[in-house]
Amino acid sequence: MLDPQGLYSWEPKGLAVVDMALAQESAGLVMLYHFDGYIDAGETGDQIVERLTDSLPGQVVARFDHDRLVDYRARRPLLTFRRDRWTGYEVPTLDVRLVQDATGAPFLLLSGPEPDIEWERFAVAVQQIVERLGVRLSVNFHGIPMGVPHTRPVGLTPHGNRTDLVPGHSSPFDEAQVPGSAASLVEYRLIEAGHDVLGVAAHVPHYIARSAYPDAALTVLEAITAATGLVLPGVAHGLRTEAHRTQTEIDRQIQEGDEELVALVQGLEHQYDAAAGSQERGNMLAEPLDIPSADEIGREFERFLAEREGDA
Repeated sequence: MLDPQGLYSWEPKGLAVVDMALAQESAGLVMLYHFDGYIDAGETGDQIVERLTDSLPGQVVARFDHDRLVDYRARRPLLTFRRDRWTGYEVPTLDVRLVQDATGAPFLLLSGPEPDIEWERFAVAVQQIVERLGVRLSVNFHGIPMGVPHTRPVGLTPHGNRTDLVPGHSSPFDEAQVPGSAASLVEYRLIEAGHDVLGVAAHVPHYIARSAYPDAALTVLEAITAATGLVLPGVAHGLRTEAHRTQTEIDRQIQEGDEELVALVQGLEHQYDAAAGSQERGNMLAEPLDIPSADEIGREFERFLAEREGDA
């Protein structure tokens, strides 16, 4: 493997700020990370990253070499053309930024396009950054399409070696093989190296998985803040306001839709309530539920990913 340090470079000013922050945060920093390009039903992770970068001050600490990692023909960057010439270019940026929450507490945010190549080298590079920047907990997040109704609370599947930080939630299945991602490989390799990692996946109704679903982003954000102690009221407020508007619009569209769609939602509600009732009673005597198999889950992931890539 080529030297992973060739994939990124440090920003001296940002690195100096991190070192000053570490002098005050002896326990280490939290690093949130999410990459655009993989399965992210409801744009769950994208919404969180967008609001964090738009609303909180930040300092770039490390930059990855996007020219090495991004396949431009698969995800073509946008250029602006005016009259007779090119006037702008949206450069893909994959970087680590030092951000502060509402109390001034520092944390790190690694975000940008998912690398198309050199995943193993990239995972080692992230591990080097985690160790150099004194990261005590890495947290990744996204949405997954599930057969659940939008009229019930958003479910979560925590994963990693610190699932204890999200109590009250467990995986709905024992084992499944799904298309891999750079974020998942980073989680896998960090845990192998002895680092603490928490992943949070929101269950997004499959019938709205390709649209922004703020309820999922809000639920994930609340789980992250509870697990890390970060204080992000501005981000949460914005998502809460948008979630209310989106739920109202979804209900309106369903009420105006055909009977088949209404029956689908009602069926999912029945299944959800039956499962919840069974868990509360603590027995297995509830009516049988149509729980998706591991193969069905894998096919759903593949279908969602193929549809997303087809739109690129």
